[in-house]
Parts: sequence; structure tokens; C-alpha cells
Amino acid sequence: MKEKLDGIKRDAIAMIESAETTAQLNDVRVKYLGKSGAISLVMRDMANVPKEDRPAMGKLVNELRTAVEGALNEKTELLAEREEELKLKAEAIDVTLPVDGKRTGTLHPLTLIRRELIDIFAGMGFSVDEGPEIESDLFNFQLLNIPKDHPSRDMQDTFYINDNIVLRTQTSAMQARIMTTQKPPIRVVVPGKVYRSDDDTSHSPIFNQFEGLAIDKHITMGDLQGCLQTFAQKIFSKDTKVRLRPSYFPFTEPSVEVDVTCSMCHGKGCRVCKGTGWVEILGAGIVNPAVLEMCGIDSGKYSGFAFGFGIDRIAMIKYGIPNIKLLYENDMRFLKQFN
Repeated sequence: MKEKLDGIKRDAIAMIESAETTAQLNDVRVKYLGKSGAISLVMRDMANVPKEDRPAMGKLVNELRTAVEGALNEKTELLAEREEELKLKAEAIDVTLPVDGKRTGTLHPLTLIRRELIDIFAGMGFSVDEGPEIESDLFNFQLLNIPKDHPSRDMQDTFYINDNIVLRTQTSAMQARIMTTQKPPIRVVVPGKVYRSDDDTSHSPIFNQFEGLAIDKHITMGDLQGCLQTFAQKIFSKDTKVRLRPSYFPFTEPSVEVDVTCSMCHGKGCRVCKGTGWVEILGAGIVNPAVLEMCGIDSGKYSGFAFGFGIDRIAMIKYGIPNIKLLYENDMRFLKQFN
């Protein structure tokens, strides 16, 4: 039995010394110290050893187990250190190699335009307000002089949630909300998302509008023109001119479409303005007296003007963006141009 134990010890130590990885050492541990390992089997055979010889034999088996475990632990520590050194060497970073420049974020072009617009109108004394994107038919249409049977509703391409709730089609809904809760004088702009069932190169189902409203005594079309002239010159360039053309909106009377000289050709005519030298940017007008009365404001005492335009359209004109979808595709090649 002693010769068998000596042979097991000799073979185990030889395998331990020849092992080159911790994985190989683990195989040795399983082979000799595992549940079915050679030393474990010897310990099970102790039942077959004569009773008087068991103490001496048990001592030899324990010495064998201790010797193999000690050799395994010592070699495992040595190989673990060596493998750690090799791993660190393989993962070493060459700090002398050139690296890509740090990429920093930037504001989206719509955010840039929105902030610039707010700054411009804040400088003219306008406050800023926001409202719900899910709106009632009352504020989105009825209080703006658009009753349920009005033909202009067909122009809105509205997303209806039910008969009385819609995704707002215009920030003009905030005109009614503000006029029914605040007393004149009122001077406010309202930026926000609006929704219409419309989709092509210049229209999106979701887009951003910018609404303006001023209510006070003796407000005229001249005040509106002066306000829009200041806005156009600040957002585009000092030589920008404004042109008002008669139009129709249920909530303003009289109503106008507003054109500005093309920011690309400065009025000379180009592809952007289709050779006319002018680009349409917004609708506006004097607040309809019927709207003032429905909102609880005395139309005999007060008057006002309102205007609304797409922030997306202003961005497209200012930056020469050919397709509105570029503003929503999150293409880094496009967005990084506004850094």
C-alpha cells in the first residue's frame, strides 16, 4: 500500500511541475483530489485495511493529500502571477498612438432656431408660454371662429382622438386659452409641436410652430408689420424685406400671408425662391373681433394681432435645408454641420 501511495505522489508531483497553465493544474487537482480522484479512492479503500494497520495507513494518506495540495497551491500561485503579467502586457495601451478627437454634442438646428426666436421676441417684450399637445375641439377650433361645420376644418388634416379631442393642429389654440384666462394687455409667443396628417418634402405629420399674440388698445396692422419686419431682419439679415399679401384665416380679419426676401439670393431670384426673390414664411392678421368676444375680451375697447409660422420652415430657409425629413432622421453627417 505504501508503494502505491508513493507512486501516486510521484506521478502527481510530476504532473504539477510540468503544468504550464492554471487550467492544467485544475485538471491535476480533479484527477487526484476530486471525488473520484486517486487519493479519494485510496481513502475509500481504508475500510479494507486491517483494523490494526489503519492508523499508520491513515497517516500516510493524509501526508500524501497534504503534499499534493501544497504543491498544487504553490504552483497555482506561480502560474497565476505569470498569467496576470502576460494579460497586462497584452492589454497594455500605447499612449503614444494618435487617437480620434473627442466627440462633443451640439444643439439640434430646431433647438437653435427656437432659442433664437424666443430671444428675438423676448427683446420686443413678449413673454413665452406653452400648452397641451392633446387639445379640445373648443380651443383648437371653436373659440378661433372655426365651428364644427366650417369648411376650413377640411384644410387642417386633423388627427382626431374622439369627436371633441384632437392632436392640436396649430399653436393658435393657445390664443384662445390665453385670452380666456388673462386680461389685456397681452403680449406672448408660444413655441410647440403640432400634428397634421400631411407628409412630403416640405411637410411632416409632426412639426414645430411658433405662435405670437398681442392684445392691447389701438393695435393696428402697422404694429404687426413692424414686429414682423424686426423679426425677419434679426433671424435672417438686416437687408431682409417683408411683404404682406391679403389672405384669409377664420381667426384674423383682415388676414395676410407674409413673404420675406430670399435669404439665399437676397431677392435676385434662385432655385430656393423659384426665381421670384420672395419666400412665404407665415400667416398673420388682426385678431377677429368675433374671437375676442368669444374669449371674453371687449372688441370695442381692445384689438390685437396674431401670427404663426413653422420653426422647421424657418430652419430650412435659414440653413438651406432641402427636405424637412432631414431634421428628424438623426443623421450625424447632417447634424454635425450645426456644431
